[in-house]
Amino acid sequence: MKTMIARIAQGIAISLTGLVIGSSAMAGETSVVKKQAPTQFVSGRATMESDGSIRVAALSETATARKSFWAFLKPSKPKTPIDQISTMAELDAMPRADGDAEWHCLTEALYFEARGENLQGQFAVSEVILNRRDSSKFPSSVCKVISQGSKSGKKHACQFSYKCDGYAEVFSEGDAYIQVGKVARIMLDGKERSLTKGATFYHTGAVSPRWSRKFERTAKVGRHFFYRA
Repeated sequence: MKTMIARIAQGIAISLTGLVIGSSAMAGETSVVKKQAPTQFVSGRATMESDGSIRVAALSETATARKSFWAFLKPSKPKTPIDQISTMAELDAMPRADGDAEWHCLTEALYFEARGENLQGQFAVSEVILNRRDSSKFPSSVCKVISQGSKSGKKHACQFSYKCDGYAEVFSEGDAYIQVGKVARIMLDGKERSLTKGATFYHTGAVSPRWSRKFERTAKVGRHFFYRA
């Protein structure tokens, strides 16, 4: 009897020990889960945000591609070729011009000689300057054509009066300068010279120089009369 009671007590003790050990193990596991849970949550959230960013980026790229595709299919308004520009509206649509010394010299001459003319009148004055440059009777560059006679010291010895009028060359009208700069660019880039029929001289209707009675008049464009020697 005593032996049986002892065995039963031993069994109960073993069971209690097992429960304590099991409870400790469960508590440990719960602690580990609690510690790991925030990390896993944060990691999962970061993954979701990353996936979301990738999807948004993909959608944005798709939208951009579609926009570019439709823009490609949409017909654009054709631009007027530079050598066919014939109206101020077409000239205004051109980007601002620039160039080398020849461009600067031609722009300067057009500003002082023809900025008050219409577009055809400005083209016509340009033709005379370029015709002179290409003629063996005149200097071989635009700048030299413009400044011919200006070093003589005589007030009216210049081929272009503004170079000998005693005033400094000041470009006070910005819009006009931009406009004639575009005209100069068009002419230097090879626009056909058909307005003055090879003229190398011109004058306004306000004067009547002696040489005008000797040379052949080829055209009247705007306020200028044009002649070929």
